[in-house]
Amino acid sequence: MTQQESPYFPLELSWLAFNQRVLQEANDVNNPIVERIRFLGIYSNNLDEFYRVRFAEVKRKFLIQTNRDEHEEAAKTKQLMNQIQQKVMDLTKEFDRIYKEVIAKLKRYNIVLVNHTELSDFHKEWLRDYFKNKILRHISPVLIQRKVDLAKRINGASTYLFVAINRKKRVTRYASIEVPTQAVSRFIVLPPEQSKKRKHIILLDDIIKLCLEDILRGFVPFDSLEAYSFKMTRDSEYSINDEIDESFVEKMSDSMKQRLSAEPVRVNYDATMPLEMLTYLRKCLNIGSTEGLIGGGPYRNFKDFIGFPNIGRDYLVNPKLPAISSKDFSKFDTVFDAISHRDILLHYPYHRFLHFTEFVRQASFDPSVRHIRLNIYRVANKSRIIDSLIDAVDNGKTVTVIVELRARFDEQNNIEWSKTMTDAGIRVVLGIPSLKVHCKLCVVTREEKGQLVNYAHFGTGNFNEKTAKIYTDYSLFTRNQELAQEAINVFDFIQAPYRQHKFKHLQVSPLNTRAKLLSLIREEIQNCREGKFSQIILKVNNLVDQELIDELYKAGQAGVKVKAIVRGMCSLLPGVKGLSDNISITSVVDRFLEHPRLMVFENGGDHKVFISSADWMTRNMDNRVEVGCPVYDTNLKMRLLHMLDIQLRDTTKARVIDKEQSNRYVVRGNRRKIRSQYEIYDYLKSLEQE
Repeated sequence: MTQQESPYFPLELSWLAFNQRVLQEANDVNNPIVERIRFLGIYSNNLDEFYRVRFAEVKRKFLIQTNRDEHEEAAKTKQLMNQIQQKVMDLTKEFDRIYKEVIAKLKRYNIVLVNHTELSDFHKEWLRDYFKNKILRHISPVLIQRKVDLAKRINGASTYLFVAINRKKRVTRYASIEVPTQAVSRFIVLPPEQSKKRKHIILLDDIIKLCLEDILRGFVPFDSLEAYSFKMTRDSEYSINDEIDESFVEKMSDSMKQRLSAEPVRVNYDATMPLEMLTYLRKCLNIGSTEGLIGGGPYRNFKDFIGFPNIGRDYLVNPKLPAISSKDFSKFDTVFDAISHRDILLHYPYHRFLHFTEFVRQASFDPSVRHIRLNIYRVANKSRIIDSLIDAVDNGKTVTVIVELRARFDEQNNIEWSKTMTDAGIRVVLGIPSLKVHCKLCVVTREEKGQLVNYAHFGTGNFNEKTAKIYTDYSLFTRNQELAQEAINVFDFIQAPYRQHKFKHLQVSPLNTRAKLLSLIREEIQNCREGKFSQIILKVNNLVDQELIDELYKAGQAGVKVKAIVRGMCSLLPGVKGLSDNISITSVVDRFLEHPRLMVFENGGDHKVFISSADWMTRNMDNRVEVGCPVYDTNLKMRLLHMLDIQLRDTTKARVIDKEQSNRYVVRGNRRKIRSQYEIYDYLKSLEQE
């Protein structure tokens, strides 16, 4: 590596490399065809978030540097923006190719996605009636004129049709129509016409195009109408005014409204839109340059394709993997008896999330329970957990809930839950204004034989029944009183951060996580120098903190073997001679979203194992409340090590993370075919059947 080359891969480009791995799943012919379509939706949803968050940050940075006349830094940021733009354009071409391929292959299974120009007279008549009775009530065109600021009217979460209202020898007028996917399903299954074997689906967008004349007739004169889709993505950042004397909830509500009028960072449009229309659209949306202007296929908001319906045979989607019941819980009468017997580790979605909801439900009416503490980052829209907490209050328990109002894109949901819980008598604490509370803790305090005994849960994922079915995560239940007391201390820290809080066992950000991790890495370096076999194995979503990366580089250079499984962003450059020879990294993308954080340090053969809510990012080390918990039970440590080994040996869904992040698949060679998510499911199932 030359002096000019950076030892870190740009995190924004690394994020796009991760999304490219998602796109590879859409391209994988071994995946069922409907799942391939849904991966296109996941890719699109991810890209929306990338522009709202990552690209928006880069753009703000560029504007600040430009205003401050920081020419050299602004030039570097501008170059990064151009690299992002080029990468997205390349991925968009690949996306469009895959979309055409999967739609064509869908026809082989007698499922046909039709547009408004491919309809029979029978379906046209049926759709006009359907439009009149089900859709028209949700349509409110915006006729563009001088007094209309279209940019302010655009909802960044919606897709729109830009309509040219043409008249002979007259100036063309324009209108905008929001596609009302919040009110009507995006996918409409058409009734059978002749052959019941072949099934047709049409998008809501195309129904509106078919019925454009019915929308505008009588209101504006026209000779012909043209409509092309577009979508504008806004900067998701907002500011909270600390000078106004109002509650934190009111400040959050006001701040969220800023997203509706925030700076546009991307406009996606139908690439077949005539240049004259595109020029006028850019003018209406105040898009002054080509940055963030992406042409593509005829449809926007592909995230809806995550819910693409399977109207064919079962084999068109992934086979079901029934969630496994934990015998460690099921062989006892109560969850508290089970946890008292031994520490219990669950791995979602392979295990039933019901075990956690049952933990809270039983606590809500158990006469011995005195206090329930829990923190919320993201919960389901219909949460059995919160229902149980309300039941607990009704049963005379003390309930304390820490709610993080700034969980990105879940702010409104959390505000509503805060009000609901407060009205029910739950003590709601709205976190720390300067820190996001991201840890996954729950502590139940019971009175047993005149003593207060604490039962603690440490997790890597949210208390969300919905995402627990599609995210892989760990849950550790323990009656270890030292760990449980430190968990209570975390709740105390959140409520009184000005007090001193010490943690012997837990890694707690922003207090000690960074220092503890650096110390653990340095211990491995020292062990290696003493001639002991030394190894560090990580499983995280993101690895971008430069201080931690530098320490891993030092460890590798000292001879420590470093292996990592990184789902998303990775700024570390593995396998670079003289820098990271001893570091190897893979990434697994499959039907479930890999979400747990797990750290293993060899420690001379007596492994130190931790699960954590924290990624190896600066924000998780310094700007959030995170908790990493040691796993002390020998059997559970061995279980985690075995599952980690399975993922490290994946020969089906693992990609090599190299210094170019080219996303090549791990070479299988003569090794057995291993698809780690399915292998882990079988492993856990066999454990429960022993």
